[in-house]
Parts: sequence; structure tokens; C-alpha cells
Amino acid sequence: MTAAGELLVVRHGETEWSRSGRHTGVTDVALTEAGRREARALRGLLAGFQIARSYVSPSIRATETARLAGIDAAVDDDLVEWDYGDYEGLTTAQIREQRPQWTIWSGDPPGGESAADVSRRADRVIERVHPALADGDVLVIGHGHFGSALTARYLQMPIEWGGCFALQPARLSVLGSLHERPAMHGWNIPPAP
Repeated sequence: MTAAGELLVVRHGETEWSRSGRHTGVTDVALTEAGRREARALRGLLAGFQIARSYVSPSIRATETARLAGIDAAVDDDLVEWDYGDYEGLTTAQIREQRPQWTIWSGDPPGGESAADVSRRADRVIERVHPALADGDVLVIGHGHFGSALTARYLQMPIEWGGCFALQPARLSVLGSLHERPAMHGWNIPPAP
């Protein structure tokens, strides 16, 4: 998987739920004031890239991040966050009261999306994005768990390896290639203060 450009993965800015560690999949929560500041700060961080195309999750927190970062992005439904089903709005600690040692990477949420489903979505995004990398960098603005899943799949790893790539709010991660193999060029890069 070689390409001229890099895949830029950005997680949306802070929300009340991300701050408290609540699983936020389908619930559409807005950015906090801190999240809006973080999103505006992304402008400077992204200015150094030759962005040929941009895509954004349809969620309010992602589209608001794109808008405040000065990015005109096409909505891509495959960039939505993991559907946590019955675990929506719960913290990992709350879930582990019933399922000790649970993680999203090792245990599909009841009523939600399986890891295999998320892996297929990530693969579809990569399939669409890869040809555009010939024209320059491609930016995707989305979510924490899905961004980590997308990274694992871009690096040709099983989706379970996504748990090794914690993506913080309003951070940039850069994926590209090295010696004709997929490679990580940067991870969780914060905007300048």
C-alpha cells in the first residue's frame, strides 16, 4: 500500500461525554467550549499538509470540529463511531461491573456493532481513500474508537489491535508508508497551544 500522500486521522474535540469517559456512539452530543477551542486550534496543525480531500463523520461533534478547523469536508457515513448498543452512555467501569475485563476490542456490545462490522466499515473507508492519496493528503475527522480501528486496518492489523492506538480528542495522527509498506508517521499530535 504505497501512496504519495498521507492519511490524516483526527478525532473530534472534547464533549461532555468524552471528558467523563462515557461511550458515545450514536448519541449526538455537541462539543464543550474546550472542545470548540481545540477544534479551532487544529487549523494551524493542519495548515502544513497538502490536503487533497476531506471526509467527516455525520455526527455534530465531528462536523463542528471540521467547521471550526476550517475544513470543508464531505460527509462519510462509514466514519461514524462504533455503535455501543446497550453500553451507550456507560463508562468502562460501569460495564465491567457486569463483564469484568471487558473492552470494546475483545467483547462485542449487546445490541451494538460487532468488531467484524467495524472492521468492514474501516476497510471500506481505506478502499475509498487510498486512490485519493495519489493526489495528496486525505483528512478524515471522526471518533476515538473508530479512528483507532481505522488505524489498525490501515496498518494491515486485525481490528483488535486498535486498542493499542488510543486517540485523544482533537489530536492528529498521520498514516503513510515506508519502504512500500503501511506505516505510522505520527500519533496523537496536539495542536500548538
